[in-house]
Amino acid sequence: MRFEGFFKHLFQFDREETRGGYLLIKLVEVVMAYQVFMYAWSWASYMPLLSEVILPLGLANYINVEFMFEPVFAYANAFVITVLVLIGIIGKWRYSYLVALLFFHLHYVSRYSQGEISHGSNLTAMVLLSFALAYAFFNDKSTQRKVAFGFVIFFTGMGYVSAGMSKLIGSGPVWSDGSHMYLWMGERSIDRLSQDGVFQFNLLQELMFEHWWLSTLILTFGLLVELSGFLLWFRKTRWIQATMLISMHVGIVLTMNIFFGPYIYILLIIGYPWDKLFNRLLDKKPHSELNTLIERRMYAA
Repeated sequence: MRFEGFFKHLFQFDREETRGGYLLIKLVEVVMAYQVFMYAWSWASYMPLLSEVILPLGLANYINVEFMFEPVFAYANAFVITVLVLIGIIGKWRYSYLVALLFFHLHYVSRYSQGEISHGSNLTAMVLLSFALAYAFFNDKSTQRKVAFGFVIFFTGMGYVSAGMSKLIGSGPVWSDGSHMYLWMGERSIDRLSQDGVFQFNLLQELMFEHWWLSTLILTFGLLVELSGFLLWFRKTRWIQATMLISMHVGIVLTMNIFFGPYIYILLIIGYPWDKLFNRLLDKKPHSELNTLIERRMYAA
């Protein structure tokens, strides 16, 4: 019964859908779509530079994806992904996101087949999976949106907890030793130097090199924040956890020069009760065309 109550709470089954809630989930959907488009076309432009698969991932373990290195197939796949996601946004085919996810996976394993594995797009893919599952397996439109948003919250929290657990499994508590940060910052400085031809450590990085305890404190904060990712699952603690995760990502930018923009944008949307703000704004003009349009879309068959 406790698990039943938890899932009702997570998927908002205990609450009636509001116009603000509808706008919020649509905002998540649009941002997800933009990120998918961005990745699809940037990867398509990169794949023709490749010649052979060095490290097969996922689907590439079962089929040879080298055909994707041909420009016609790379751009055609990006086009198919774009069309399928657009169909999903307008709600014309309930399985469009599910099929788009398969093509998106093919795109990913083709792009990252050279020995470097990127996780910058993982959250975008999980949000796409959330919508794919909700739209494919539920008929009622309101239920689809509630389940999609619930899955986004659940997978995001689970992803961060898994990231923290993987650090503990791989290195144990000593992962947060400040000496490790010195190594990582040094590696990143070489990457940026080779890329831009110039690099200089910022004030925070210089302080971390001088004070081992500061590096250890920052790493410990990041590890604890990831391990507490499950707090996103609960309404009362969601905004607190989202704020800590965003702070962690800002810290990664300042210390490692790595910007997880898509993660931050998703967290900014799902971590705060924007639906309440949207409802207040919409209630000021209850008979506006926007309210009429939203209600028409909410109750469309």
